[in-house]
Amino acid sequence: MTWTAPAVDRGAFPYGHDERASLEAYLDFHRSTLLLKCSGLTGEQLASRPVPSTTLTLLGLVRHLAENERWWFRRMFDRQDALGDLYCSEEHPDGDFDLGDAAGAQEDFAVYAREVEQARQTAQGRSLQEEFPARTGDLTLRWVYLHMIEEYARHNGHADLLREALDGRTGE
Repeated sequence: MTWTAPAVDRGAFPYGHDERASLEAYLDFHRSTLLLKCSGLTGEQLASRPVPSTTLTLLGLVRHLAENERWWFRRMFDRQDALGDLYCSEEHPDGDFDLGDAAGAQEDFAVYAREVEQARQTAQGRSLQEEFPARTGDLTLRWVYLHMIEEYARHNGHADLLREALDGRTGE
């Protein structure tokens, strides 16, 4: 039996929360949007490159955003320096995009789900003002939330175009 990405109920667009709840709700909305763009597709479809001018794939986006969840919440904010990259290496700096394989799609989705859950656990109960060192100076957990929302919003635009090129499906 061929694996297909599961259906997603994204829920309503988030409104009217305090700052922390808003940041969490908007990030979760964008996380769900990515999965919604992938729902119902096989591993082969997820790994395919339907737009000839780019090497982007929906599977590559899932892998890339799993890498970002790990990087920003756990490696940078929580300073878990011993954690390595999931898919990238010195030899393959874009391994998240370039090395995705249809046969590994189900596992890549499971890795993504684990990274999202671990990111949530890392941030839970921590102050939005809590700082961590970065190359550009100290950043805060608030900055991580805002950056991740931006990261997802940009890549969800890519996911929109990829999905439409695959099967014509459009929507928010």
